Amino acid sequence: MNKKQVRYLLNPIQDDLKRKMVFIGGPRQVGKTTLARHLLQKLNFEGAYFNWDNDDDQRDLLAKKWSDNDRLLIFDELHKFPRWKNWIKGIWDTEQENHRIIVTGSARLDVYKQGGDSLLGRYHYWRLHPFTIDELPEKIPPKVALERLLTIGGFPEPFLDGDEREARRWRRERFDRIIKEDIRDLEPLRNIQLIGLLLNQLRTRVGGLVIHSNLAQNLQVAHKTVKNWLEVLERMYLVFSLKPYTSTISRAILKPPKVYFYDNADVIGDEGTRFENLVATTLLKRIQFLADRDGYQYELRFIRDKEGREVDFVILKDGILEELIEVKLSDDEVSKSLRYYAEKLQPLRATQIVKNLKRSYNHNRLYVTDPISYFQKSHYYKIS
Repeated sequence: MNKKQVRYLLNPIQDDLKRKMVFIGGPRQVGKTTLARHLLQKLNFEGAYFNWDNDDDQRDLLAKKWSDNDRLLIFDELHKFPRWKNWIKGIWDTEQENHRIIVTGSARLDVYKQGGDSLLGRYHYWRLHPFTIDELPEKIPPKVALERLLTIGGFPEPFLDGDEREARRWRRERFDRIIKEDIRDLEPLRNIQLIGLLLNQLRTRVGGLVIHSNLAQNLQVAHKTVKNWLEVLERMYLVFSLKPYTSTISRAILKPPKVYFYDNADVIGDEGTRFENLVATTLLKRIQFLADRDGYQYELRFIRDKEGREVDFVILKDGILEELIEVKLSDDEVSKSLRYYAEKLQPLRATQIVKNLKRSYNHNRLYVTDPISYFQKSHYYKIS
């Protein structure tokens, strides 16, 4: 793996491995296996890699076919093993003196913990995201990368390749595997094909309020079914939903949520919609990194009241409002809604991110800036 392509979680995971197991969650094909293998290389350890999806690896894993010299054990997609939690607990409790352990999964490992005692205190959990504006290979200039993120998305293989046609083929194959294999293996669901139809419906609703009853009517299923299916898609790291921020806002809309995609190229919409999705994924990646590294409780939300005043994103840290963020494609005039809520809620920061902006400026306590300046000014992801 080229050093310029080393992912942002490399160093913190290396530090955590000295004390505990490390679980790495994230979307399929986001680079979890590559990251784990690179850690093995960087640590200069002998090690063993097992992929649950491989029949031979599965048999060897259950038979514990590794040696004491294998200092790092990597268990890929282990959550598909129904009793994985008790199994890995037993391995760690008996062999932690000899081995460091990484478990990776393309579904949320903090959800798929079935049966047995808790693993609490035995592992640290990290979430790996695609490339974003604030984590880019050195060989790709930021302005070129921004356009590529909008058209191709940030998943490593298509992003680094830079070919839109191949990216579309890659995306279709990825959808098929997640729906026909991963969801089938992990979720006791019928009508798997209808989940694909729901996914296509969501692709056209990015940035808007997602009303479950409308989707249920379109798909001719129950309201509760749509809600359950949406939760499945979130567990598979295909989409994530944002709840409205309602504290101290008397006329805030309590429901429904907004939905965004981890792969920016999944979005069906205009450039403004795709740009909003890109900002959403970049913000989520940042706050999840800070939460996983520092232990604070971060939330990403939005504001919309009954008068239609809306701000795209709200960042909360341990329940305290840190920042309001409005996203615009070209409008460099300060949003009236952002100004209103900044005065009403008094956040630590209020920012308007404008893709096509000639010059950043401050307006009272509000900051208007472009995405590259905003996301690259804070160096959260340090790689050495």
